[in-house]
Amino acid sequence: MEGSDNWILRLQVEWFFLCFFILVRSTCGQQEEFVSLACCADSNFSDQSTTINWKPDDSWFPNRAGCLHEGYANARIFNIDSGKRCYRLTSTKEHDYLVRGTFLFVDSPRTTLDTSFDVLVGVTGISRVSSSEDSEVEGIFRATKDCIDFCLQKVQGDPYISKLELRPLQNLNYLLGFPSTTILKSVRRTDLGNTGGDIRYPLDKSDRIWKPDTNSMANESILSVNLSNYSGNNATPPLDVLQTALYHSERLEFQESLDQRDYEYRVLLYFFELNETSKPGDRVFDIYINNEKVKGNFDILANGSNYKEVVMDARANGSLNLTLIKASGSLFGPICNAYEILQVQEINQSYGEFDLQVQQTDEKDVEVAWWVRNELLVSNQANEVLESWSGDPCLPKPWKGLACAPSNGSVIITSLNLSSTNLQGSIPLNITQLANIETLNLSYNHFNGSIPEFPYFSMLISVDISNNSLAGSLPESLISLPHLQSLYFGCNPYLDKDLQSMFNSTIRTDNGRCDSNASTHTPQRVSVIATVACGSFLFTVTVGIIFVCIYRRKSMSGGRFDGKGHQLTNNVLIIHSSKDDVSIKSKTIERFTLEYLETVTENYKTLIGEGGFGSVYRGILSDGQEVAVKVRSATSTQGTREFDNEVLLLSQIRHENLVPLLGHCSQNDQQILVYPFMSNGSLQDRLYGEPAKRKTLDWPTRLSIALGAARGLMSLHTFPEGCIIHRDVKSSNILLDHSMSAKVADFGFSKYAPQEGDSCASLEVRGTAGYLDPEYYSTQRLSNKSDVFSFGVVLLEIVTGREPLNIHRPRNEWSLVEWAKPYIRDSKIDEIVDPSIKGGYLAEAMWRVVEVALTCIEPYAAYRPSMVDILRELDEALIIETNASEYMRSIDSMGTSSNHFSIVMEKKIAVPTNSSSPSEPSPLMPQCPSPPRPR
Repeated sequence: MEGSDNWILRLQVEWFFLCFFILVRSTCGQQEEFVSLACCADSNFSDQSTTINWKPDDSWFPNRAGCLHEGYANARIFNIDSGKRCYRLTSTKEHDYLVRGTFLFVDSPRTTLDTSFDVLVGVTGISRVSSSEDSEVEGIFRATKDCIDFCLQKVQGDPYISKLELRPLQNLNYLLGFPSTTILKSVRRTDLGNTGGDIRYPLDKSDRIWKPDTNSMANESILSVNLSNYSGNNATPPLDVLQTALYHSERLEFQESLDQRDYEYRVLLYFFELNETSKPGDRVFDIYINNEKVKGNFDILANGSNYKEVVMDARANGSLNLTLIKASGSLFGPICNAYEILQVQEINQSYGEFDLQVQQTDEKDVEVAWWVRNELLVSNQANEVLESWSGDPCLPKPWKGLACAPSNGSVIITSLNLSSTNLQGSIPLNITQLANIETLNLSYNHFNGSIPEFPYFSMLISVDISNNSLAGSLPESLISLPHLQSLYFGCNPYLDKDLQSMFNSTIRTDNGRCDSNASTHTPQRVSVIATVACGSFLFTVTVGIIFVCIYRRKSMSGGRFDGKGHQLTNNVLIIHSSKDDVSIKSKTIERFTLEYLETVTENYKTLIGEGGFGSVYRGILSDGQEVAVKVRSATSTQGTREFDNEVLLLSQIRHENLVPLLGHCSQNDQQILVYPFMSNGSLQDRLYGEPAKRKTLDWPTRLSIALGAARGLMSLHTFPEGCIIHRDVKSSNILLDHSMSAKVADFGFSKYAPQEGDSCASLEVRGTAGYLDPEYYSTQRLSNKSDVFSFGVVLLEIVTGREPLNIHRPRNEWSLVEWAKPYIRDSKIDEIVDPSIKGGYLAEAMWRVVEVALTCIEPYAAYRPSMVDILRELDEALIIETNASEYMRSIDSMGTSSNHFSIVMEKKIAVPTNSSSPSEPSPLMPQCPSPPRPR
């Protein structure tokens, strides 16, 4: 008998634990499907009130430098110049989910009151967050694949987030009747009659948050019944929500403020009859939305159930009124337990210039782009470009380096340009699976290993893998691609080029050469070449006609000379704008005779320089003025077009920081330009030229030269008749007069900036290796930001005293730009400053110049400053340096022993560490990333 009792007791204990295990398993099983991220949390933790387990977001963003903590608020702040940052969350296809982001404002210089950013689910924007208040954004969506991106898209300031939650919605038909691409943004979820706190998990198994009612009218009554024993639970809200309600004998009304724009809304009303004595027909009422009846004679108890929900769709803007009015003959007035208002968000992207409505990026392209990203990250963990690759590769804006285009209702990746992005390791094998790209540019990186095989179906037209460390041979599969028009692979010292003899004659290539000529080759389409040729022909014909007219006028007048050997003519100047139109201006200019110039140069006795145009000789005019006479050589790469271009441009624009044209000569097939003699040579000569010309420039003088050159370029970019682009900015084209004033020279390649509608916006790329804008080189799209890039290289030359390109240095120091960038970003500028000026500069002034240089050499033109911005920063740097120098002189005059270096030390410069303290943003370009600057 005792054994029987023990058996029964043991059975009871096992049954208890089995029930307990089932209960716990049910609760924990629901949580296992939850994603609960506490951004920047130090470790996992459990919320005591909800029992929800939270974990940090380090798996998505391991960098703790972006974390800020203030009082009750934690936030991860994304310091990005543009684009978006996304959390990629795992989902199950065809399942419905609720995703919720919490944004607690943390008062910081990086999160000002002007901060704002868009919240996207996938590629669909559902809300804009403003830093003026704490925000919570929630969306309901149906998964169309095995992951979903929750993204923050920068608008102004740095986006931030405190918490992110993903919840599966089981047996909740929010999206019934909508296409799978629809997303519902939660506007309101109200528990009517509730005077306590929020109701959420574990009471709501889907962790919806039901807020107490705060808009009840004074004449409305609250009904409350305990429903814990209610057995027929077919309700979608928790019973704790349904056990309270608002009631009125005649009329219930709720008014909600909405977005001012016109949207479609889904409205869900929840009703539970709490009066146990009520019978069918006792409580009947009509339902109105914005004074329009949407349901008449509604009876909760009809069809034998005491619970009902009503789903309605309506369009509204500004506000939404819900009104319940007692029907005629009804015994009781209306009642309502809860309601939800959801804003309908459709994927409706208008993509770029095509203005086409697209649904999504091609799934295969998205998959391959992520494969490429992950392959590159193996060897490039801290690469800025790769860190910015987040979410959808094309929508709403393409990743840096990608170009996309609409195709058959979706968007495809058409170009991948990773030139000069400091990448290393092997070229990703999956890059060959981007089936739609036409342009691939991996030049000026540190890729090694072999070149992958390309599939026969590749659409590639242009490939540039030059200036890397690739090894092996060129794959025959690459050379034989059916659409390939250009292939550049020079400056790969370990690459075997045996297959180059198999090249199709129609493929443009550098033949593996590694020289300045090869490096400036740019793929051009046949149509562009034809257009340029056509334009050149028309130009020649036009110039010919006009010069014939000039010649006839000269013949009639016999010409006029001033007795000094130069002829004065009232010439007609042809000014070519970017739209290929011709405007005619009249201006008296000097034309020298060949005989006279031979006399003033003593038959070209004193050679003072060599350039792309030809030799430069020193001369003295009859009035005693020293001049530089530039004579075009027979082997010059520049021709009549460049000669005419310089004459015409310098006849139009005059500025104290541009070398003026004194005169020219075009006689006996000889073309000569005459300028004032610049006694201090070029900036290049002074920094690292021939030993005889080299002279140490102190820091204030370098700053003054930089400022003068910037003024000269700004005068070109802001020329009233149209922005003029120099196209060959370099230190050898910045000349120094007797007072060391800088003057920009050599305008043979200059042209007006392309305008909208230009037929010839893309011309042959001009420039010098080491200074050439990588975006201009790869896209052939010219802008004034190409000059900005080159000027940034000049600033680095001024700071470092180094050449822009020197292959005789170690491999990682060939390019001045790529060598200097890491030191600047690590706040180690002392390691790149020219040794000849160390101890002779003020740190604040130097940092301003270095920051300007870094923003100028951004790979993408859109992120570079204008010359106006650059001039302002350099001007402030010179003011700071000059004031410091005056201060030092005042100290010296009082007999105080000090020097410039001691001022630098007194500023207590602290190199920023990887801490939570944010660095001060650069005032130059708030939308661009800038290095931390010691203060």
